[in-house]
Amino acid sequence: MKFSRVPYDLVPWECLDSYEDRTFSQRKEWLDFVCETQGGEPVIARLEDGGYTLGYFTGVLIKRMGFTILGSPFPGWTTPYMGFNLSPEVSRTAAVSALIPFAFRDLNCHHLEIADPALASHDMTKLGFQMRMGQTFRSDLTVSEDELFSRMDSACRRCIRKASKSNVTVEEADSEGFAHEYYQQLIDVFAKQNLRPTYRRDRVEALIKHYHSTGNLLLLRARSPDGQCIATGIYPGFNKTSFFWGNASFREQQHLRPNEALHWYAMKYWKTRGIQSHFWGNGGDYKRKYGGEEVPFMEFRLSRGAATAIARDTAKALYFYGRNVRKQVLALTRSFLTT
Repeated sequence: MKFSRVPYDLVPWECLDSYEDRTFSQRKEWLDFVCETQGGEPVIARLEDGGYTLGYFTGVLIKRMGFTILGSPFPGWTTPYMGFNLSPEVSRTAAVSALIPFAFRDLNCHHLEIADPALASHDMTKLGFQMRMGQTFRSDLTVSEDELFSRMDSACRRCIRKASKSNVTVEEADSEGFAHEYYQQLIDVFAKQNLRPTYRRDRVEALIKHYHSTGNLLLLRARSPDGQCIATGIYPGFNKTSFFWGNASFREQQHLRPNEALHWYAMKYWKTRGIQSHFWGNGGDYKRKYGGEEVPFMEFRLSRGAATAIARDTAKALYFYGRNVRKQVLALTRSFLTT
C-alpha cells in the first residue's frame, strides 16, 4: 500500500463523497473553510495497492514556528474528524502504516495528527502514536421521534415543553447576517465567566461562506414571543452524521429555554433527512441530558522528536489562551528550542 498526493484541482470529489464513511468535515467546502481560517494547504492522498484504489486520506498542512504539521484535523480548527475514507475490506491500521512515510518523507512533515472515529487505540499506540482521550455524546437518530425524546432526561424534556408553552419559535435562518447575530450572543455567553470567545467572528463567516451553499449546514434562530432573536445554533451534517458545531444565547432570555428548543429542532431536522448519528462535540457534561450515548473521542499524534512535540503544544496554546499568555508561552518555547 502506498499513498500519493492528488492535485487539488483533479480530486474526484463525487467519488470521495460516495464513500460510506464520508463525513461533512472531509468535503471540499469544509477543507476550504479550514484552509482559509488556518492559513493551510489542503492534502488529498489516494491509497493504492497494485494499481487499485483502496481509499483516500484528507488533511491540511500548516506551518507553525517553522514546523510543518499535517492535521487531520488539528486542535483549534473547530473540526471534529477527518482521517480516512476506505473501502470496507481495507484495514485502517494498514492505511495508517502507509500514511506515516507519506507524511514524514513525501510531505517532509515534522508532526502528524489524526482524529478518525474508526481508528483503534491499541493499534495506533503500537505504531508509535500518542493518544489523547476525551468523551463526547452520540444520539441515535434511527429510533422513532418519540423514543428520541423519551431518552432525554426529564428536566430536559420539561425545558423543551416550556419553550413551546412560552411561544419560543425556532426558524431555519438564511446566511445573511447570521454570523453577526450568533457572535454577539457568543460574546454574552463567554462574558458570564469573564472570558472572550476562543475564535473570532470571521471564523463563523468563513464557515457559512464555504459550507452553507452545500445545503448541509443548518442555521437555526430562536425567537422570543415578541420576535427578538434570543438564541442561535449551527449544525453541519452529511451522509450518516450530523454535528453540534456551536450555539449561543442572550443570558437574560435563557429562562425561556431557547437552547434546548434549538437542539431538539436540529435533531428532528437531521433525522428526517436520513442522518443516523448526531454528535455533540467534545466535553460538556450538560450535553448528557439530551440522552445520547457517551462515546470516546480520541486524537492521535506522532512527532519526529521532542522539539516538534513542544512546538505542537505551543501551537495549541497559542490558539486556546489569551493574548498575554500567548506571548509568554511563545517566548518560553523559543528560549527552550534555541538552548
